[in-house]
This record gives sequence, structure tokens and C-alpha cells, in this order.
Amino acid sequence: MRGADVATVRRALDSGDSLPGTSGFAGELEGRLVRDVLGRQPVFGTPNDWGFAPADVDGDPSPVPAGHVRNSDGTDRRVWSLPDPPVATDDAAAVDALRDALDDSLTDLGGDGLAIAFSGGVDSGLVATGAPDAPCYVVGFPDSHDVEAARAAADAMDRDLRIVDLDHADLERAVPEVVTATGRTNAMDVCIALPLYLVAERAAADGFDRLAVGQGADELFGGYAKVVDPADDDRVDATTVRGATREVIGSLPSQLERDTLVLRAAGVEPITPFLTDAVVTAALPLPDHLLATGTERKVALRLAARDRLPESVVTADKKAVQYGSLVSRELDRLARQAGYKRRMDDHLGQYIRSLC
Repeated sequence: MRGADVATVRRALDSGDSLPGTSGFAGELEGRLVRDVLGRQPVFGTPNDWGFAPADVDGDPSPVPAGHVRNSDGTDRRVWSLPDPPVATDDAAAVDALRDALDDSLTDLGGDGLAIAFSGGVDSGLVATGAPDAPCYVVGFPDSHDVEAARAAADAMDRDLRIVDLDHADLERAVPEVVTATGRTNAMDVCIALPLYLVAERAAADGFDRLAVGQGADELFGGYAKVVDPADDDRVDATTVRGATREVIGSLPSQLERDTLVLRAAGVEPITPFLTDAVVTAALPLPDHLLATGTERKVALRLAARDRLPESVVTADKKAVQYGSLVSRELDRLARQAGYKRRMDDHLGQYIRSLC
């Protein structure tokens, strides 16, 4: 079992408690495979032929769905669903509960072997406060938003920042490694996974075997543009901010599978402070206006961060990692230079597959 002890997982199965105080778990238990409700730990295969990565499985390496048990005959049964608590009506109490959960999650995060993936925004800034002595790593092309934002935030926080400067050769080399690790060749997944892989690879080369990351913050706390005005955004079905946030939380298992596989392939174990059961429990009741408004996203998270971070970091603008690092732009440039023009169907995906 990975992520929790067997006794805790057995109690969660017996009680139906989907958030039993862990940071996620997966593995074999009494002839079945189990995976936690958010899919924070991926597991693949069947109870007789399984592993924590597809390459560990001799037969069909299909992932166990989040919140499910996979039986010996290969059938899946849902055993946990994400709670749907009432909407919090006391804003101050809701933010205090989140602050307490973050304090617990970030306490003693550090220790030997830990590095921080750092892009200069509130998410990675908060993660960095949990390990004051750990080095912070930012990845990107020299003129990228993330490198400049990380420099400014590291100066404000007085942190050791190590910059992983990218060039085209890094992308060409890493694409096949990312595809091998994840089994995915679609452009979006590869563009997101590449900067994670490359920053983790550098941290591992420097002797670190754990990398603390901000995964989950955007999903849990209203960080996506599509949740701001969901009634007029065809990217979500919900009509409320909270409903749209629940939708994007549902995308976490697939994202975490990709990110976990690529970080482990690079040589580090991911540490995800925003995805502890306590933080998830504090996030789920947040009302619309503490998630996202027309002028601010991740409202409650920023309020909870103000006693930990400089104001410039709390309010820093953030871009998705594939854009903030310029990986997406430069991979597209390489594709076009190789003859895969934008007018072609899935030109970037075709280029990725050609590298493999």
C-alpha cells in the first residue's frame, strides 16, 4: 500500500469515509486493488498483475478509477465519493478552517531531500513556506513569465532560487521520456508534463528525492477562468462557481496520474500539501464568492495566505505551467520548423509522435 497504512485503508473501506485523514493511497488489499477518492496515488492492472506504473504490469495496464475497488475478476466498484457538504455561511470561520488545515499540511514539510517546484505565485509560495530551508526550482525559457515571477517572489521571500533554463534540445530529448512515462501523446498532456519532468530531473540530479508541488490548488480553490462565470462558459456544464469548481475537481484523478508518473520517472516523489484530506475538507464548503469573482480567483486561499506570504506573492499573476514556462510556445515552434504546420490537424500531436 502506498500513501497510507493498511489499517487506515481498511477502516475507510468499512466506514465509507472518503477522506480519512491521509494524503491519498493506492495498492493491494486482501485480494483487491484500491485507489483513493481523488486518485492522488495511481495504481494499474488487476490484483494478480498490478503496479504503481503501467510499465509494472505485464497485461492490461488500465488504471483503477479513483474511489474504486478493483476485484480479482477485473470489475470495478465505487466505494468512495467526494463529500458534498453544505455551503459555509460564515466567511471568517471558513477561511480560518482553511488556514488551520494549511498550517497542519505545511508543518514539518521539509527535511533532507526536499526541493520546491516554484513559479512565484501564491500556490508555490505557500508550499515553500512549509520548508524554509529547501531550495526552490523554477523551470522555463529565459524570457518566460515563470522565471521572472519566481525571481521576484524569491527575492521577496528571501529564498534560494535555482533556475532551470530550457532550450529546444531539452524539449526534443524529454518528449519521448514523458510519453514513455505517461503513455500519453496528446499535446496538452505533454506540454503540461514537460516542465514538471524537466524541473524534477534537475532537482534529482542535485540530489533531491522529493519535490513539493502545488498540484490541486487551482482545482480546489477556483483557480480556473472557466469557473468565474460558468453560466456563460461552454467549457463547464455547471451554472454556479461552486458547481463548476466541483466539475474541475473531477478532473484531478487523470491529471494526478500524469503528474505522478512523470515526476517519478524523473527521479523524485511528489509531495502535494494542497491535497491532504484536511485541506480538501476545508475547501469543499467554500461559497462562490470565496472561490472566484469577476476580479479575483482563489479568494479564500489568498486570504489564508496573507499571514505567511508577502502581499506581492499573494496577489501575483499566474499562468498555467505550459504557458508560463513557454514550453507550449517553443514546442509549437519546433513542430512548425519540422514541417508540422498549424493548418494540419493536430499538428503538435503529430510532431510529438514523430519524436517518439
